Amino acid sequence: MSSYATTSEELKKQQKQLEKEQKALEKEQDAIESQQKESQSGLNNANKNISDIQGEQQEIQEGIDAANEELVGLLTSIDLIKADIADTQIKIEETQAEYDEAKAQEETLYDAMKKRIKFMYEKGELSYAELLIQAQGINDALNKAGYVESLYEYDRQKLSEYVAAKEAAQKYGEELEEAKSELETSKYELEDEQAYVEQVIAKYRKQYANFDVQLAKAKQDAAVYTAQLQKQTSQIRDLQAKIDAKEKEVKKAKDAADEAASKEAAEAAAKKKAEEDAKKLADAGNSDSTDTAKNDSQSASSEASSSSNNSGNSAPAATGSATGQNIANYACQFVGNPYVAGGTSLTNGADCSGFVYAVYKAFGISVPRSSYSQATYGREVSYANAQPGDVIYYGGHVAIYLGGGRIVHASTARTGIKYENATYRTILTIRRFV
Repeated sequence: MSSYATTSEELKKQQKQLEKEQKALEKEQDAIESQQKESQSGLNNANKNISDIQGEQQEIQEGIDAANEELVGLLTSIDLIKADIADTQIKIEETQAEYDEAKAQEETLYDAMKKRIKFMYEKGELSYAELLIQAQGINDALNKAGYVESLYEYDRQKLSEYVAAKEAAQKYGEELEEAKSELETSKYELEDEQAYVEQVIAKYRKQYANFDVQLAKAKQDAAVYTAQLQKQTSQIRDLQAKIDAKEKEVKKAKDAADEAASKEAAEAAAKKKAEEDAKKLADAGNSDSTDTAKNDSQSASSEASSSSNNSGNSAPAATGSATGQNIANYACQFVGNPYVAGGTSLTNGADCSGFVYAVYKAFGISVPRSSYSQATYGREVSYANAQPGDVIYYGGHVAIYLGGGRIVHASTARTGIKYENATYRTILTIRRFV
């Protein structure tokens, strides 16, 4: 106010004016406070939305990471199968060339033998025995004997060459057929794996934006992991070969030591027996000594037979405890049974994952049916820590580990269920189900 009040009336008016201004200010304050509350509420909502969005983004990223991990595994598996197919195709070409060469050699030698037989028949050539019988005197007989011997040696050598060529051709032929069967099985496994990957890619492409970028990265990662796995499996294969060679050396040394010990024991036993026989002959005569020696021999033979009969071990049944060793032993009982794509019968036929599925089912253990599902089941172990009963996944193919670098698996339609070296293909992962 511009002037100071002097009277009570003026002071009252001044008071009312001030109260009016105060109420206006209070009203303005209330309005500002109301706006502040609205703003705070909006801020809280915004912060909540940000938190929700961040949570969703985290879930999406976790989903993308999980999808990427799954894709990398599947794409690596496919890369490995393709590499195996390429290797098998090279093997087929090399074996085909070796087979063709051996077959040509076999046919050449066979034609030469036929021509020789035909020549001898047409010329009326006498038999080896007739040549000797018709010899004129000793010198003539000796000359003919030398001729007969050279003819015999020549024919025997040519026959040996023919047999060797025939066996070589047969061996390469079997290897060729087995490689072709392995190729067909690998192609079947590749088609199965690719079909599953296409389903996974289609699902994630609908679920995530810019998924093709993630897919490209997954393919790059898969290529890196494939190269690493191939290198690691090659190193494991080399180490296993060295271990096998060392085991052979140890066995050879042990066999030599056992043979020497057995020989020494036999000599000592023979010496002792000779001394005992001499004493018996001196005491009881030759007849009694002979009977005693015979009885001793029969007794020893009977004891050896009894010992041999008691040394057998019965194979563990599927109803036994579900240990890795029992599972491996049980799986070996079906070696020689057929391979059937899509099958799960241990006797009538199974494919690789069907074989694993059926073996574990016999022990009351439920495992996934497909190879790519078995590859993520259970827990992963390293090759160094692998134990009998573990499942090795090669990419589209699975096998049961037996220990000592060996596996049993449903291999191909040609070979059926069989034993194999564990590093015959690149190992992708090893899983333990028990």
